[in-house]
Amino acid sequence: MAAVTTVITGATSGIGKETALALAKKGHGLYLLVRDVVRGDELARQLTEQTGNKEIYSIKCDLSDLHSVYTAAEKLKSKLFAVNVLINNAGGMFPQRELSKDGFEKTFAVNHLAHFALFHHLLPLLQKGQARVISLSSEAHRVGKIDLDGINSEKKYSLMRVYGMAKLFNIFFTKSVAEKYQDKGITAFAVHPGVVNTSFGTGTGGFTGFMLSLARPFMITAEQGAKTSVYLATQTGLHTKSGSYFKKCKVAGTSSAANDVTAREKLWQLSEELLKQHPPV
Repeated sequence: MAAVTTVITGATSGIGKETALALAKKGHGLYLLVRDVVRGDELARQLTEQTGNKEIYSIKCDLSDLHSVYTAAEKLKSKLFAVNVLINNAGGMFPQRELSKDGFEKTFAVNHLAHFALFHHLLPLLQKGQARVISLSSEAHRVGKIDLDGINSEKKYSLMRVYGMAKLFNIFFTKSVAEKYQDKGITAFAVHPGVVNTSFGTGTGGFTGFMLSLARPFMITAEQGAKTSVYLATQTGLHTKSGSYFKKCKVAGTSSAANDVTAREKLWQLSEELLKQHPPV
């Protein structure tokens, strides 16, 4: 049995796939939470062939459906004694306003609320594993404006506004986990992977799509983008940096909004209330 058990979302492409490959090479037991199980099973097979690591599994988990998140967490709890690393890698950027199965604006649902739910339902395993919780944020958090009354963007939808707010919420989540669970042995880190040339954002139109197309020739590879996540999942002696935002494997500064403790606590409370309204069936 692997010495380290890692759970990762969004591993079938881009940064997540490269992160999974690197950790498979290091002997981590991997549980890939995937929306498409066929792709997930194929990736698990490929990673085993490439690395010789036979402890790689895929579990269905659609982050736009809280019931799917709860079901995935229950499967993990039935299979595992502990989780040592949880990587909230998956994310989403949606050109037009869409709603999740539970009726939430999809950017908020996929980037924040689903991972918040996953963390809470895996908490017994995370505590036993003295886990590291790694969440992919972005420098886009700097354009995020805190609007806890408008998380569903019902009045006005702007792709970069909702995405920036979601990435800001990833940092809020990281800081809150670090504070609330430090006595449980859980540490938390947020990551800016870099501006990575993946399929992320494909189909985005307008000014954002135009800027993405201009930037692509200068973007780093998915393998390079995975380096900080892999570093945080494997490096020793990081407990004193819990709650930090990392870029290029080093602690980096955040926007002033990311240090708003009152808003951060309100987000935590709101997220708990939303999950209570959508409990496991």
